[in-house]
Amino acid sequence: MKKKDKYLNTIVRVVFGSRLYGTNTPESDIDYKGVFLPNIGEVFLNKIPKSINTNTKKSSVESKNTKDDVDCEIYSLHYFIQLACEGQTVALDMLHAPDNMILETSDIWEEIVKNRSRFYTKNLKAFIGYARKQAAKYGIKGSRLNAAKKMMDLLASTSEEKRVADIWDKLPLGEHIHIIEPNPHNIEQVQVCGRIIQATSRVKYALEIVKTFYDNYGARAEKAAKNTGIDWKAVSHAIRAAYQLKEILEDGTITFPLKEAEYVKKVKAGELDYTTDVAPKLESLMEKVEELSAKSGLPEKVDRKFWDKFIIGIIEDML
Repeated sequence: MKKKDKYLNTIVRVVFGSRLYGTNTPESDIDYKGVFLPNIGEVFLNKIPKSINTNTKKSSVESKNTKDDVDCEIYSLHYFIQLACEGQTVALDMLHAPDNMILETSDIWEEIVKNRSRFYTKNLKAFIGYARKQAAKYGIKGSRLNAAKKMMDLLASTSEEKRVADIWDKLPLGEHIHIIEPNPHNIEQVQVCGRIIQATSRVKYALEIVKTFYDNYGARAEKAAKNTGIDWKAVSHAIRAAYQLKEILEDGTITFPLKEAEYVKKVKAGELDYTTDVAPKLESLMEKVEELSAKSGLPEKVDRKFWDKFIIGIIEDML
């Protein structure tokens, strides 16, 4: 691992993606991520680029990366800190790259890594949100369909010109139907299987939303039961993110390669039954993560002032 002077442009460059996670196959392409220090002119003129991308992929939009392709994306220091403060998975993955995955480093990077726990919160929404999105996309929980059916029945039995507010006290509240915070205009809202419906919405409009979910979700559930129509790569990423978040909440770190890499690889390859194995595993992981998050002693949000001061210190050293 080559250590570079902190005044040079590259702060860090790491091997990323499946090779970092330990889920790569002979067909996997090569991914690198990095962080660079903007020059003083970019700082003064407020023209700091968020990131710079280079790749060897063919220009065709439809072409997929092959094992011979190399992707490299490097973030400006400012944008990387922003991503990490938001709990974005890409930043947290980079912060836990082991020495054998680091191609270039610097004093700045080592200082960031030393303080990486300052990015941990009990609300790492990027991790939870991504995993939940994939779980819902290919979910087969009968309780979701049942909840949607109850809501559809209520709406169908109500005059379509009425407002949802007119039946507010009759809503079949439960695991998948619950009242959420009012919107910025202080209008009450209900979330139905992930879909948000405002109290002021016409019953006709609300019924269309719930029916669309019911029809699409039911079709996906049927396909999932047959192990067809599933984006196994996306589901494997969700499983991976859930494992990583669980480790942060339990052990205060992420270990690469993942201890569960072999299982994630099997999911990615579509070798496991979605209905009996993968879906229950993902649901179980998310329930555990949410339980750990609720009990966690981690702060609610990142101390952004610390990281702002850190960036200012780096820039002052450049003057």
